[in-house]
Amino acid sequence: MRFKPRPFTKPVGFRCLYCLDCCRGRHVYLTLRDVERLMGEGEDPEEFLTLSIEGGRIRFVLSVREWDLGCVFHDPETGRCRVHPVRPLICRIYPFMVSRKPLGIEGEEPFEYSGETLWLYYDGSCPGINAEEPETTITPEEIAELGIEFEGELGETNMDGLVRLIKGDSERYI
Repeated sequence: MRFKPRPFTKPVGFRCLYCLDCCRGRHVYLTLRDVERLMGEGEDPEEFLTLSIEGGRIRFVLSVREWDLGCVFHDPETGRCRVHPVRPLICRIYPFMVSRKPLGIEGEEPFEYSGETLWLYYDGSCPGINAEEPETTITPEEIAELGIEFEGELGETNMDGLVRLIKGDSERYI
């Protein structure tokens, strides 16, 4: 399924139902801090990092398995993430989305957070939103903060930083 944006204006209950949609067929951007956290858990960037060129910039993207386009960290048997405690920042945001501009969705409204004007959405196709017996309640403030953090980290992510990170981690990458 593709992202079906719905305005996120008030807290919602959430419980992951392991439908696997978020872990398959997605283009997941990684920041240098994401790469550093994953490497810190013993993950090899050769196994999880793919390069993409977009708009004249090199982007780091989470690798997927060829046979089902599933995330390399997703366990297809359990539906769970093998690196959940250190999962990439964009994975912490999903099934929500932060935008600097309105998408033209009925009911959307600007959200002011830390002096920033944002538009927040959730994926209407995610069965975990407002699920029965939610595990947690997600607030717009939490998602706005993660979105701003992601934007800042992504802006600082570049090839030179990746080279320094890899060289500093192990001599086998030199």
